Amino acid sequence: MNDAAHAPAPDGPWLIVGLGNPGPGYAANRHNVGFMVVDLLARRLGGGFKAHRSRAAVLEGRLGPPGSGGPRVVLAKPMSFMNVSGGPTGALCSFYGVPPSRLVVVHDELDIDYGVLRLKRGGGDNGHNGLKSITSALGRDYYRVRFGVGRPPGRMDVAAFVLKDFSTTERKDLDYHVDRAADAAEALVSEGLERAQSRYNG
Repeated sequence: MNDAAHAPAPDGPWLIVGLGNPGPGYAANRHNVGFMVVDLLARRLGGGFKAHRSRAAVLEGRLGPPGSGGPRVVLAKPMSFMNVSGGPTGALCSFYGVPPSRLVVVHDELDIDYGVLRLKRGGGDNGHNGLKSITSALGRDYYRVRFGVGRPPGRMDVAAFVLKDFSTTERKDLDYHVDRAADAAEALVSEGLERAQSRYNG
């Protein structure tokens, strides 16, 4: 797909949505790694999330060092549950005037090994209920930062696996992988998909 044909307006914001489930009981789940990544991006921007009428928590700012004039972004965490993420995401796109070509969704991915990243645009939902909901609301022509969590061991149910916290072994380098995913999301917005893929698709 030709990125140039869908170049964003220079003054329009990007929307970076991290997927997860709200509430402290879900905070450390594999399914909430999208929240973890946008939380880190928020700390980099030096701001805090605020409730938005779209049923999401949002933070507006610019990527890059203060005063650098980096790309405008809206970071968001839908405060609905994962399987209805499309409602808040669609409402945010409408409120901020963001087309799918400036939407980046950060989410967990079962079919990629733990910690491995894949950046892409478009495609299917691969059984991910959050993506399924967003695609139903907006179509599939948006960007994804796919954070690998691997497949469940043995006969463990997929839903049970993603709703469990990362294992003790995984947590040893989780911060590193989350940091790298945040870098990848920034690069995608600032430099374009192809450059970000060449650096972060592993």
